[in-house]
Amino acid sequence: MSKKKFTAKLKIKKGDTVVVTAGAYKNKRGEVLEVFPSKNRATVSDVNLRKKHNKPTQDQPGGITDIPASIHISNLMLVDPSTGEPTRVGRKKEGDKLMRYSKKSGEIIK
Repeated sequence: MSKKKFTAKLKIKKGDTVVVTAGAYKNKRGEVLEVFPSKNRATVSDVNLRKKHNKPTQDQPGGITDIPASIHISNLMLVDPSTGEPTRVGRKKEGDKLMRYSKKSGEIIK
């Protein structure tokens, strides 16, 4: 019987605005395009760009395009919706649902 790998609950979701905290793209902001919980990685628009070489086909011309590669979740911080600054994320119960909130301002996120 195969064991299921534990994946922690992530604090970042698709559509969030984040700031890169480390690496070549430090202090750059972008929107999360895709999240990979099993790998603890996310794809952010205009961050960690890689060149993709496309061969021409009947439908489209060939060429070199920039595509965003994934970046580790630990290098991302959510942007506080009220102040626009990077913030840590907490969880609290609102009614019967767990909601994300900004640790800096206390404001609920979505």
